[in-house]
Amino acid sequence: MKGPFSILILLFTMQLVAQENKKDSITQLDEIVLIEDVIAKKATGITASSAIGPTTFEKFNPIDIASAMNQVAGVYILSGALNTNRITIRGVGARTPFGTDKLRLYFNGIPVTNGTGSSTIEAFDFENLGAIEVIKGPKATSFGANLGGTILLDTKNPQGDETKLANNFTIGSYGMLKENLSFQHSNQNLDLTFSYNHFETNGYRQNNSFDRDGLLLNTNLKMNSKSSLGLLINYIDYTAQIPSSLNQTDFDEDPTRAAGNWLAAQGFEANKYTLAGISYSYEFGQNLKNTTSIFYSYLDHYEPRPFNILDEFTNGFGLRSQFEGNLGNAQYTFGGELYKDEYHWGTFQNLFRDNNGNGSLQGERLSRNREFRRQLNLFGTLTYTLSPMLSAQIGLNLNNTNYNFQDLFNQGAENTSAERDFNTILLPSLGLQYLFANGKLYANISRGFSNPSLEETLTPDGVINPDIAQETGTNYELGAYVALLKKKFSINITAFRMNINNLLVAQRTGEDQFIGRNAGETRHQGIEMDIKYAHRLSPKMVLSPYLSYTLSDHSFVDFVDGENDFSGNPLTGVPKNRISSGVDLLHTNGLQLNLTHQFVDKIPLTDANTLDSDSFNIFNAKLAYQAALSPHFSLGLNVGANNLFDANYAQSVLINAVGFGGALPRYFYPGNDRNFYGGVRVGYLF
Repeated sequence: MKGPFSILILLFTMQLVAQENKKDSITQLDEIVLIEDVIAKKATGITASSAIGPTTFEKFNPIDIASAMNQVAGVYILSGALNTNRITIRGVGARTPFGTDKLRLYFNGIPVTNGTGSSTIEAFDFENLGAIEVIKGPKATSFGANLGGTILLDTKNPQGDETKLANNFTIGSYGMLKENLSFQHSNQNLDLTFSYNHFETNGYRQNNSFDRDGLLLNTNLKMNSKSSLGLLINYIDYTAQIPSSLNQTDFDEDPTRAAGNWLAAQGFEANKYTLAGISYSYEFGQNLKNTTSIFYSYLDHYEPRPFNILDEFTNGFGLRSQFEGNLGNAQYTFGGELYKDEYHWGTFQNLFRDNNGNGSLQGERLSRNREFRRQLNLFGTLTYTLSPMLSAQIGLNLNNTNYNFQDLFNQGAENTSAERDFNTILLPSLGLQYLFANGKLYANISRGFSNPSLEETLTPDGVINPDIAQETGTNYELGAYVALLKKKFSINITAFRMNINNLLVAQRTGEDQFIGRNAGETRHQGIEMDIKYAHRLSPKMVLSPYLSYTLSDHSFVDFVDGENDFSGNPLTGVPKNRISSGVDLLHTNGLQLNLTHQFVDKIPLTDANTLDSDSFNIFNAKLAYQAALSPHFSLGLNVGANNLFDANYAQSVLINAVGFGGALPRYFYPGNDRNFYGGVRVGYLF
């Protein structure tokens, strides 16, 4: 279902006429001013969280989930490429060389973080999402109490009693083509969503193409007045070339270059990812409900790199069960989550230098390994209403993690098989919330942890390090939310402080070799602020400016690396100041203009703070129009431009980079230059 077929669908549907969901129309602006989506909160009880939905998503290119999530204060995605995203929350995870760890990621309530804590948000199509909720810090007792926090992804839900078909088709710079074809049906007993998505691009840089296809099926069947059954299947198949990072000279002179060794090897990664889950909900009565899910995931990953070829696959499965109910003035939840996966990986020689310029060529096997990983989380929370204005919440999470590493390649004394069973850890949380006329005050104290990644558990010889320990930390948080002027103006401000002990440090010992060790203590503290305002310019037009600001005053408290004492230095990989701002102009005739801006302060690139990336400002714009052509058909058009002033900036960085073979260290992943996109959306309401 490539481009030509999409165009046929568009031409056919445009002949018929369209209205998708009347509830989506912005013609209600003359009755009420809405400055944000109404999103059902998934965080337990009074746990503070931040959520974004379609109103935010539609301001950006439909492949740019990073920019949308960067609108949330305290959250920053460093995006080296479409397939290389590192999510940091309050500075946690900033020292991870590649990818995302130290947080928990859930998709429709199913955990999709693997056995060592790694998450891949690129496994999900942005256009299928209806909401992203972020719980910052370890206060998410029911979701693992990780130091970074929890991200809850939820798909779009069909509206009541309607059936509709919609197709979004987008083209853009660098040969970009994307489509998302979705069918949704909802009645009294059944909600069903099925979507197909395709995306391809040549990319801004050399060796930077990306090709992805995906399917999503999400259903919920109401079996009777007390029970319902849900089914979720998400499948993604993508191949992405890897241009890798650049040194300072190449970044300044020609950011479109790929790293020389990756270009010569024509490095890439190919992934096939499947997630399947079944959930069953049952209401025992008005005061007790249970939801139980069983799930399975499979990842097949093949990645030729200049130094070797990685071939791996992972089978993961698990169970999550949660009870929730009321008892007098108290609301409670309790349950458990068990996740186990079996990780197989091996490396081979890459003979690209002997392949006549044709890129990677697999040679002899270098290693073969298997690891069994298990995480058990037991949790419970109790929220008690002390008065109509004051509520308190206590929570407790218990975690046990086990790694069983098997060396299937080496024999005898050279065999490095070993097992690591971490001590069971208890993670309490206490929260308070006070309501007043126009808002609320909230506070939280919580303890969290992070497991070491697979690489961090191994010594340079590939043996499990028995001395590596989990990171632990205690988070202190105080915040306030105020809505004024009939809720047209709102401000949410939070101050936090968290000390992390047994800091996990990944040291690079080779091109493809990182080892971990516990190297001291960091202090994460800062301020997060979100301001929103909606002003009616006329009976038919609303202007909505907004601003999110993050102050990250993170530092090493105690960090000695060999003969170097970095204590007191700012934490590597985190910008001190970050601003996301913009203005939306909405007209009741369906016309919408979105102007967005992001400022990112300089980022320390070395633990010694001897080198920083440059700060930058990025401006984007999008103009969209949506209209009902008949009671059944709707049509939407949009055009957008990113990086309006063509800034040369680093969209991601690699900290403490090391040059090998006399080469300069490669710190920078360039962001795209000025680029454009445009799309058509058609819908049919049955």
